[in-house]
Amino acid sequence: MKTIFFTITGMNYYYGSDFLKKGMKVDIKKEPDNEYDNEAIVVELDGLGPIGHVANSVNTVLGESYSAGRIYDKFKKKAKGEVKIITDRGVICELIVKK
Repeated sequence: MKTIFFTITGMNYYYGSDFLKKGMKVDIKKEPDNEYDNEAIVVELDGLGPIGHVANSVNTVLGESYSAGRIYDKFKKKAKGEVKIITDRGVICELIVKK
């Protein structure tokens, strides 16, 4: 499978991104009951809970990252991501799906 990247956005509504380090693993979970986006995917970190969402807008998706809508069908309910790049506009992660 081709390497797929996604952007974490909205971290300023939670804890910011200063604590994230390259190589860290995050959990992503579909959020079908989200009232704002029916393809919402929440990003969580063990011990903290939600830290942001997978970007789903042309204004928040960075570079060649996939939007939440583009990765929504690539996993069942949850998957993992590995932090690859940290910027002031968002964090880019590689999607990790168990086979």
